[in-house]
Amino acid sequence: QVQLVESGGGLVQAGGSLRLSCAASGRTFRSYAMGWFRQAPGKEREFVAVISWGGGNTLFSDSVRGRFVISRDNAKNTVYLQMNGLKPDDTAVYYCARAERLTKIAAQYNYWGQGTQVTVSS
Repeated sequence: QVQLVESGGGLVQAGGSLRLSCAASGRTFRSYAMGWFRQAPGKEREFVAVISWGGGNTLFSDSVRGRFVISRDNAKNTVYLQMNGLKPDDTAVYYCARAERLTKIAAQYNYWGQGTQVTVSS
């Protein structure tokens, strides 16, 4: 069974930075694309970023492009989301997830973490 565990969330002021981590169990981590999604209260879950299995390809949502960076360390079975220039609108629960390929579509991710809360104060 694959387990994904996020960490690194918290409370930060607007303009600040946070780095989220997602640790994955299993020896096949390096074979899958890893994505980040977020869900704010009263809103649907939305795509944030995804990185290919080797790290050579990434996709970002328009709302975070240029501010967030996604990376992975396959030796540590971990994917990261560096969030800079945070805005109150970034407040949400952030989830990492695993997919067979690079995709923005949530339904194509078959394993999800439990989420970590990010709160950005104005």
